[in-house]
Amino acid sequence: MNERDTYPGLPSTYTPRVHGAEVTAVARVGAGMVRVTLGGPEMSDYPTTGIGDEYVRLFFPDEPDEHVRLPFVAGRGWDYPEGVEPSVMRTYTIRAHRPGSVDVDFVSHEGGVAAAWAAQARVGQRVGLTPPIALYDRPSWARRQVLLADEPALPAALRIAELTGAAIETTVIAEVPTSEHQLGVKAIGIHPAYVWLRGSGNGRAPSALVSALRRANIDQETYVWVAGETRLTRDARKYLRHERRLAGEAYKCVGYWTDHAEEWEARYEQLGKEFHDRLDALYASEGDAEEIADQISEMYETAGL
Repeated sequence: MNERDTYPGLPSTYTPRVHGAEVTAVARVGAGMVRVTLGGPEMSDYPTTGIGDEYVRLFFPDEPDEHVRLPFVAGRGWDYPEGVEPSVMRTYTIRAHRPGSVDVDFVSHEGGVAAAWAAQARVGQRVGLTPPIALYDRPSWARRQVLLADEPALPAALRIAELTGAAIETTVIAEVPTSEHQLGVKAIGIHPAYVWLRGSGNGRAPSALVSALRRANIDQETYVWVAGETRLTRDARKYLRHERRLAGEAYKCVGYWTDHAEEWEARYEQLGKEFHDRLDALYASEGDAEEIADQISEMYETAGL
């Protein structure tokens, strides 16, 4: 399998590579987001899947004004030449795509490499980004969709609504700190319904997202997309699969970040080689995807992750 096969939905003429990008604009979006526009000569052919939750790996320099060391594409991953120290990497979704440039929205918060970089971002600074990969996959039978997101996932939920809202009835359920953090769809003629969950989740308080999912109008013609903190998306998937007994194609649950990540990483490392090898084998297996996801979730939960 070549690199092009691992990036579905991109133009057949495009050869996947890691693009160097320059900051061309920075703007505050609402009370809690910084929007960074990335462009420049190396972005002239940057592709899009055309799907709202497409995500990329962003590579950051050691210092904001320094050169960023870029890897090369290796399958769906990446690698560096021997002797080159890897750059810090984080995963983000594309908020908007235009020929030659993209927008990426960063949640403003204390701590974190990407948030700190975005807080000081200036025109001319450089990062790298991989080609995009999409996850949203609404089945043809769906007549309505419910998109649930916490603040880090809100840019993807809004872009999904913008790109699909003309074709399907859409409800956005979003967990935000305050009303000043509420961001809506800007596309002309697209008017999703909104349910705002203010003050819960987002690492500040217990999440209300799964409770809202339980109250949502979900029937056999509804597609459900959930993105947010990893543990709550596992809970959402458990509800949809095991309580509602929906088919796997009827939902997509994606973990975007992990609360108390350092504690999670420390616990994960303590579990040892046998646990890690078993988990790696499950991720690499080719059986029923939903059954494999059940086994992975059970391993995480049993281990307290």
